Amino acid sequence: MDKSLRSKVVISVVLGVIVMLGLALFSDIGKVGDSLSSFNWLMLPAVLGFTIFNYVLRWLKWDYYLRKLGQGTNVSYSQSALLFCAGMVMAVTPGKVGEVLKSGLLKRLNGTPISRSAPIVLAERLTDGLAMLLLMGTGLALYPPARPAFVALVIVSVLGLALFQNRRVALGFIGWLERGRLARFAKPLHSFYESSAELLSGRLLVVSTIISVVSWAGECVAMYYVLRGFGAEASGSLLLQSTFIFAASTLFGLVSFLPGGLGASEVSSTLLITTLVKLGEGAATAATIVIRFCTLWFGVLVGIVAMSIFAHRYGLIESEANNLAKEA
Repeated sequence: MDKSLRSKVVISVVLGVIVMLGLALFSDIGKVGDSLSSFNWLMLPAVLGFTIFNYVLRWLKWDYYLRKLGQGTNVSYSQSALLFCAGMVMAVTPGKVGEVLKSGLLKRLNGTPISRSAPIVLAERLTDGLAMLLLMGTGLALYPPARPAFVALVIVSVLGLALFQNRRVALGFIGWLERGRLARFAKPLHSFYESSAELLSGRLLVVSTIISVVSWAGECVAMYYVLRGFGAEASGSLLLQSTFIFAASTLFGLVSFLPGGLGASEVSSTLLITTLVKLGEGAATAATIVIRFCTLWFGVLVGIVAMSIFAHRYGLIESEANNLAKEA
């Protein structure tokens, strides 16, 4: 991995450690430590297994988009998987927008302009957000105070999609750019919009959102096994609580636009676990630490390995990697 990417990851890791340590100190670090020592580590394979299940389905969505836009020329399925995994190293960027690094790496493989493939990342994030809303909605009755935020997010999502799919408005804005000082951005923006509009069309949007719901349900189940590992009794209610907690805390982290949702996701997860599952603050904090390490940070680790393999296999020199990172 080049120095630029390495520094970004290191900074994010340091921020993550600070957040976890701050949360542990606030909750009584001694109780958090005791809870971690009592965790049933036999649950760990199930937690990681459902996390990997999520990664596999999200890769299938990425590859589906790639082929649908005709950008998979000379890209094998194994290369597609490597691109997807490499992008996960940037999962700790605000809103995960740094995952557009995949577009830079795709350009390295087959020359596809970043403006043509970057919309895939936008479509991924939007459908992931819609999936989280749907998963959060399944357990909304468990925590009525979250209803106003849920309704607001639904309204913003619907209005945003409607506005984006209005070609007259979008093309009118691009045409306005062409006549001004920002004319140089008009052509790549037009290419970006055309690709995005295709990916967010009715049928494709529905199919990709369904894939997202199923994939992210995997990490909701991972949360279920984490809570079981801390002594919560197995039940259908616990699964519903786990789904709501994971989806809601992930959404709160996403809309906070903080790198990887750091802070927002952890705090909301801990509060919801104590409120709904009735675990003590120490156990709730410990559960949040475990699920974040087994989802977010496990993904970053996979990304680091994939990025290293890509650089070794395709001769990505440091200066070139820096340019790709800046473009992305």
